[in-house]
Amino acid sequence: MELRKFRQRGPFEWEMPSTGRMRVPGVIFASRELMEAMDEKVAEQVANVASLPGIVTASYAMPDAHWGYGFPIGGVAAFDADEGGVVSAGGVGFDISCGVRTLHTGLKQADVEAHKKRLADVLYARIPAGVGSTGALRLSGTETDAMLKGGARWAVKEGYGSEADLAHIEESGCVAGADPRAVSDMAKKRQRDEMGTLGSGNHYLEVQLVGEVFDAAAAQAYGLAKGDVVVSIHCGSRGLGHQIGTDYLREMVIAAPAAGIALPDRELACAPLKSALGQRYLGAMRAGINCALANRQILTQLAREAFAEVFPHVRLPLLYDVSHNTCKEETHRVGDERRHLFVHRKGATRAFGPGHAELPREYREAGQPVLIGGSMGTASWILAGAAGTEERAFGSACHGAGRAMSRNEALRRWHGRNVVDELAARGILIRSPSFRGVAEEAPLAYKDVGAVVDAADRAGLAVKVARLLPLVCIKG
Repeated sequence: MELRKFRQRGPFEWEMPSTGRMRVPGVIFASRELMEAMDEKVAEQVANVASLPGIVTASYAMPDAHWGYGFPIGGVAAFDADEGGVVSAGGVGFDISCGVRTLHTGLKQADVEAHKKRLADVLYARIPAGVGSTGALRLSGTETDAMLKGGARWAVKEGYGSEADLAHIEESGCVAGADPRAVSDMAKKRQRDEMGTLGSGNHYLEVQLVGEVFDAAAAQAYGLAKGDVVVSIHCGSRGLGHQIGTDYLREMVIAAPAAGIALPDRELACAPLKSALGQRYLGAMRAGINCALANRQILTQLAREAFAEVFPHVRLPLLYDVSHNTCKEETHRVGDERRHLFVHRKGATRAFGPGHAELPREYREAGQPVLIGGSMGTASWILAGAAGTEERAFGSACHGAGRAMSRNEALRRWHGRNVVDELAARGILIRSPSFRGVAEEAPLAYKDVGAVVDAADRAGLAVKVARLLPLVCIKG
């Protein structure tokens, strides 16, 4: 990316001045090296988002930003409904509420190494993964609507996990305002057989080792120590979320002219927050969030059952669950006032800082756990929301490594079998139904997650807490 169009506000903060149709500046948080490696389309999309009605303060992009549909992946933008603000299906994304949850195991590396192959095989047998994967759960129409309203709370009532899990999930496991009536029959049909499944793409269940601790106080608050083994699950709302995005993007494109919205890119299709269409999309999108929360809750129970088969006394309590690909109603300070805003985070993670009232009491002093997935075979991270991050980017941080190349390019460069063998030689066991999928997610197809995390830390978005090293990966 050419840096001439940016003004450097700090070593890890770059501003694109408001020009042309832009209503606010664009701001990217990244090192010079990450900026130079970004596609030019990121700057173009940041500027396009900055032109949308009712946007507040700036159009932001995180250190892992790369080209996406309408919004850049890694994009953050907040809108004020009272100033004509909009909600954008492209600003949420197709995999609504894709996210990461991390579980404690109480085990150390030596415990797992002695049974690693068996654990990998049992997890692979119990966790449905891959394109078109289906689970054992079959939902009726009434049950689907109840799931879309209840999220992880519904899953717990159905016997998947416990009430204790809910305290460590955003929104306590259920987003208010979900409207199953706003979700199409096609979207519901696509989901009825997919609950409790990982799906494909970059989704996974991974057994990980806490390889290094950077912030001892936050790690202690989160119950982490060097040498601990944890489990992380990365997945979202599967076919239902994708269909919601498809349905509403089409409708928003058609409705935009009548709403007086001139789109700089049809992929930025949006609707006024106070319009009937905007309200219907919010209801459907919130149902998609609840679907993802329920899905990860069911997968948590399946993981617990798999671990119990190998380690009978292990319970896997939940550390935290955080989503990306959402639009959330939040109150933030803008200048000298507190304002009610609709914050889009596409490929970006909520990262509330210390003292925030919405955090679990035991984490409040440290700040929100921010769960960062690495690429397959590389480190993942646990960060903590930094003090002042709400003023920097509405309490947001990066969500992962961010792709460095397309899936097609990755397929040209690597063969999945070779990737699996190379990782096995390093002691990392991969289980996947698709060598093609493995090749698409090869480690070098992504940016250096360490560089991304370092930029987020040094930009003041989140604080490094612990680095997680992969031991076993169940890959879709």
